[in-house]
Amino acid sequence: MSASTDEAASPAEVPERTALVVGADGLARCSWAASDPEYQRYHDEEWGRPQHDPRALYEKLCLEGFQAGLSWITILRRRPAFREDFLNFEPEKVAGMTESDVERLLQDARIIRHRGKIEATIANARAVLALDVPLEELMWGFAPGHRERRRPRSWGDVPAVTPESTAMSKELRRRGFRFVGPTTMYALMQSTGMVDDHFEGCFRAGE
Repeated sequence: MSASTDEAASPAEVPERTALVVGADGLARCSWAASDPEYQRYHDEEWGRPQHDPRALYEKLCLEGFQAGLSWITILRRRPAFREDFLNFEPEKVAGMTESDVERLLQDARIIRHRGKIEATIANARAVLALDVPLEELMWGFAPGHRERRRPRSWGDVPAVTPESTAMSKELRRRGFRFVGPTTMYALMQSTGMVDDHFEGCFRAGE
């Protein structure tokens, strides 16, 4: 849920600019979650919850890369097919995929058929296996921690990039990861709970 759409705007491509929407259940939510039932489920159950599982972090890293230039709902609706095609995003399995697998996936209309992003998913799996530190430790090492920061109250309060996401991007690129630009990495920080950008008044804020 980034303020910018230039690289990877996460769920914020919806037209509503009101920060909060009260649903039929009486709960106030970030307004982007009101545009689609799958967005609402994602907002309520996943987005912003701290994620430390290495497999899930690798999956999120790759899916955020696939989302670049697209809406996040496009990825959510295709996530089951992505998981099927990329062997549940088990890095050890994905790292063994070959050019024939790339060609096969380019024919699968259920996912995003972008050669560069498909190849990046395989390259990222190999980069994970080559790490000298656990993926969780590497990625969470860039989380901003508990510094003083006002909870966003409007779309203008939500950054597109931060010094931390820029540093994460630079380090991941150095280690061979692809499609990990600073805006994409900030979207990943939001979705994995490294930062909490639920708007002030959202029932999920500060959980």
